[in-house]
Amino acid sequence: MAEKETPVGESSRRTISILGREIRLPESRNKRIALGVGLTILGLLGFLPILGFWMIPVGLLLLSYEFALIRRYRRRGIVRWKRWRKGGDEGDRNGDSQSG
Repeated sequence: MAEKETPVGESSRRTISILGREIRLPESRNKRIALGVGLTILGLLGFLPILGFWMIPVGLLLLSYEFALIRRYRRRGIVRWKRWRKGGDEGDRNGDSQSG
């Protein structure tokens, strides 16, 4: 889930990478916000056919590129995920370990 920007000579559209696939975002900020809000709200109706709960994280991902508060939570989640994948915490945030 990384944002990529293309060189100046090429199209300057933003893309996001989800599960190895690159998806181009709309150029208009209003369209990106509307798409993110729409996916998040429709994701709440995930128990219905066609709609799904997968829409909530995708909508929040889109919104994280526009709003700092959501971006902060996304980055915090990425850090926690990478720490978990690495093998857990080797101590808490302050560097203190609880080994006897």
